Amino acid sequence: MTDRSASFPMLANFQQRLAQRFPALASRDFFIFWVGQFLSLIGSWMQSTTLPYLAYKLSGRPFDLGLIGFAATLPTLFLALPGGVLVERMDKRKTVIAMQAVMMLQAASLGILAITGLINIWQIFILTLILGTANAIEITARQAMLIELVGKPALPNAIALQATIFNAARLIGPMAVTPFLVLIENQGEGLAFLVNAFSYLIVIVGLFMVQTPFKSTEPSAKRNLMLELREGQKYIIDTPAISTLILMSALIGLVGFPFIQQIPAVARDVLAQAGDTSASVAARNSALYIAQGIGALIASVILAAFNPRRKGLLLLLGQLAFITSMLFVGFTTSTPIAFILLILIGWGTVTQLATMNTLIQLEVPNQLRGRVFSTYLWALQGIAPFGSLLVGWMAQNWGVPVAIRICAITCLVGIGSIHLAAPWLRKKEDAQINPN
Repeated sequence: MTDRSASFPMLANFQQRLAQRFPALASRDFFIFWVGQFLSLIGSWMQSTTLPYLAYKLSGRPFDLGLIGFAATLPTLFLALPGGVLVERMDKRKTVIAMQAVMMLQAASLGILAITGLINIWQIFILTLILGTANAIEITARQAMLIELVGKPALPNAIALQATIFNAARLIGPMAVTPFLVLIENQGEGLAFLVNAFSYLIVIVGLFMVQTPFKSTEPSAKRNLMLELREGQKYIIDTPAISTLILMSALIGLVGFPFIQQIPAVARDVLAQAGDTSASVAARNSALYIAQGIGALIASVILAAFNPRRKGLLLLLGQLAFITSMLFVGFTTSTPIAFILLILIGWGTVTQLATMNTLIQLEVPNQLRGRVFSTYLWALQGIAPFGSLLVGWMAQNWGVPVAIRICAITCLVGIGSIHLAAPWLRKKEDAQINPN
């Protein structure tokens, strides 16, 4: 615990109790950032729940849901790889602040357009594209910043705690936005966007209050950008553990996660009930997002509190839970069953992503961290725009259930084949992780 905490005795005492179980919280700087990020993420999940619901209410076309998913992830295709090199050259804290400010303005614009009744699909597409552009840089900078806040020994716990607040917000955000959508007719969506805009301000203020005590003091050599980029890719190709994880993330990003974008269509059409009203559809839509949040929160708490040692086996279990549950969603028209399956999907999503993140972050040397993580992000989200369009097209032409089944079977065959080709991955444990 730093001496600066002595200025805030209540904060220091609270930190000390938490740090006994969660070592990353011993860092005052990480603690402030963590709390602010949690509040901001609640607002982000309010918007993530509201935006596809509003888009589907405006057009009623599953393809438009895929189009919005395309806009959200397209910038990653072009920016993630060079962004990893640039982030290593920039002050990561200042970069995160700048990108959070862009996101705040984006959310405020959505709110104003929605409240005034001027919003339409093309505006949603453009503003989502802006958010995706900021995210493509911010995610890499934020992940690379964690080690500067807590140091390498506490990094696994910091990653798990980040996942915990992300998924607690994933539960709280949809719950918080439900009254906006159900009780405030026509204005609820815009108000939810404005709440999100305010939440970004909270994390920005927190970032101005923190420092990065574990930041490397070695001056970074100014080298050719393409040379540095090739150096990172060579490391990935020469390191089977990293390249295998990135290949898995690419497959899941292409045909797995785009399924989530179809939740509004599942809520309104697949799980339709006699006598449905706009309020009941909105409530069912929020319930499915809440179910994901429940499973995700369970997974993140387990990872943060217990840090399971057998990371390879945990990754396999998370992937199986996600893929098989998605397959069953493609066959059900029961809301309670879908709710349970979405809980399992949420658990599987977080378990596999957090495990891949941890394995990659602890394996890679510090000087390559930004480049390798940006490649992982590119694999997970950079090719996802094409998956979003593909899944949206299948859902529009063949029906949402058929599209979900095809995605699940493709993931099952692909991920299963990778595990069969790399059986050593299932046996990977903490002790085998690069300590340097």
